[in-house]
Amino acid sequence: MKQDRRNFIGKISIAAAALAGLSSFTKKAIAQKRKTMFIHHVFFWLKNPDSSADRDKLVQGLTKLSKIKTIRHFHIGKPADTNREVIERGYAVSWLLQFDKDADQASYQSDPVHLQFIEECSHLWSKVIVYDSVDV
Repeated sequence: MKQDRRNFIGKISIAAAALAGLSSFTKKAIAQKRKTMFIHHVFFWLKNPDSSADRDKLVQGLTKLSKIKTIRHFHIGKPADTNREVIERGYAVSWLLQFDKDADQASYQSDPVHLQFIEECSHLWSKVIVYDSVDV
């Protein structure tokens, strides 16, 4: 019985070491993959901030825009119900995009779908702020 327990403990120890090694390999692979990530975050202030119809039109336009192939991930949002001194809540809609690399974001900027979005929706906003970032 003791021998079986020792074998079991030995096998568990080997499996745990293998999982730990795999885990660190996976973390390294993810970190390396992230090095090429490009984040494009856009905040829109509406000309008519109380108009839910205008906000809905902007969201519809962004939804169409999300079909551009170089976009890896996207998120359309509105201000959260948080309220601290450092939080900007004046915008109406945020548009967060993740690209695999800078070239994909550059392609997005000149994509006909993006240019059409600007043409069809720019009358809705009074102000746009963009934050672009890459991994440190």
